[in-house]
Amino acid sequence: MRNLVKILTSRLIAVLALIALQVWLLFMSIWEAALYYQVMPALEIFGVVLVIYVINRREDPSYKIAWSVLILAFPVFGGLLYILCGGRKIPRKLYKGTTQAGKRMRNLLTQDEEILDDLHQEQPHIAKMFEFGFISSQFPVYKNTNAVYYESGEDFYPDFIAELKKAKHFIFMEYFIIEEGKIWSEIVEILKQKVDEGVEVKLVYDDFGCASKLPYHYDQKLNRMGIETYRFNRLRPALIVQMNNRDHRKICVIDNQVGFTGGINLADEYMNVIERFGYWRDSAIKIEGEAVWSLTVMFLGMYSYLKKDDDAIDYSRYHLQNTLACYEGLFQPFSDTPTDDDDVSLGMHLNIVNHALKYVYIDTPYLILNNDMQTSLCMAAQNGVDIRILVPGIPDKRLAYSMTKHNYRSLLEKGVRIYEYSPGFNHTKNMVSDDRIGLVGSVNTDYRSYYLHFEDGILMYDNSEVEKMRDSFLKALEQSHEVTLEEYQKTNVIVRIYRGILNLLAPLF
Repeated sequence: MRNLVKILTSRLIAVLALIALQVWLLFMSIWEAALYYQVMPALEIFGVVLVIYVINRREDPSYKIAWSVLILAFPVFGGLLYILCGGRKIPRKLYKGTTQAGKRMRNLLTQDEEILDDLHQEQPHIAKMFEFGFISSQFPVYKNTNAVYYESGEDFYPDFIAELKKAKHFIFMEYFIIEEGKIWSEIVEILKQKVDEGVEVKLVYDDFGCASKLPYHYDQKLNRMGIETYRFNRLRPALIVQMNNRDHRKICVIDNQVGFTGGINLADEYMNVIERFGYWRDSAIKIEGEAVWSLTVMFLGMYSYLKKDDDAIDYSRYHLQNTLACYEGLFQPFSDTPTDDDDVSLGMHLNIVNHALKYVYIDTPYLILNNDMQTSLCMAAQNGVDIRILVPGIPDKRLAYSMTKHNYRSLLEKGVRIYEYSPGFNHTKNMVSDDRIGLVGSVNTDYRSYYLHFEDGILMYDNSEVEKMRDSFLKALEQSHEVTLEEYQKTNVIVRIYRGILNLLAPLF
């Protein structure tokens, strides 16, 4: 009951209520005007013209269908909504600021061409995957790097704390969700101590992700402690498009020596200190060596945008020398932004599926697939590739869970195997293939991650942690329920219709 009261009285609920009120008042005003017969034909023509425009855009087919249905069914409301936030619009300030910051940061990154040349000689199809990442995101491929994969929050957290305590120069942190509790209280105490020791501590958190988790102006409290803090894309109680783009990344960099990323946010449920949706299954990865510099640059790009720094600042001073003596495999940390035309995260996922020879194992909390991803998974399965997907057994969002279940049928019919994680919620966001390719990051298999959010991940090849990822996935399957086509076909027809309607509108959520 206490949690329910906290949610209902949170800033997020207040903002959503004010936006809903604006939508209702706007709709009622337009509806009253539309009652005049001379206005209705013009509105219908407007709807048809707008749908023709939508269909001819370079967008995912499912996205275009969803908007077309909404506009034709409700020309006034649907058309207005599309004008406000359709077509993956990016607010001008956000677009300009992050684009300029990205260009500034790219000057700090260089690719060792010998690495890609050697890979082309040894494994041409693998080389193409890494080349895509470099061309589309400008993030290099590295050799002199090692990794540790964590298959749970409990596994990750002790190492995370230990590395924070070792910091001598700087700590950079960027997270979608931070919540007051046991975990965050312990982290804050360490950060305060490091500030007292003269360590630079910088923090970015997403204002939407933390709206019901942190007090209003919590950033000011942290700034008074000496922790330089910024809220990304601040929530506003207005019907404006910028609320649609969020910073979903999870990045921590310490002295450019150690970097963490993955699905784990900084809240108690992620380490299973508290239970919300059964056991919380999640993952993270730690890298040491040259590839950490890409994570450092990712953070600095977001930081320079939020701080509004000019080009005079020398960010290369954070490129502290990394003296890792041994390494295993190749690594490519990458970032994805909605402010360009390259859907890097989607491309990474498609490349793994399309280049697999034996198997692809996918962990995801939300299986809300676009047309390209669904087609690739089905074709790979029909080509004899073992495609297995693990989704939650206990959902955190009912609507997303219904959309996930709707996608079962088309995949099952083509031979894709789907499992529901019985102990609880699977928040892990991994792909592993053929014992050699692994991807760990913040990217979900859904429209928001592919098109609307700032995301990040690490693609790795020929590292022993890939096998650890595989083993963790297979171990989770032993605790999971495999969904069969026969089982799905027994679903109540009303439930199927409901899920179908939700799935039609899935690209708009």
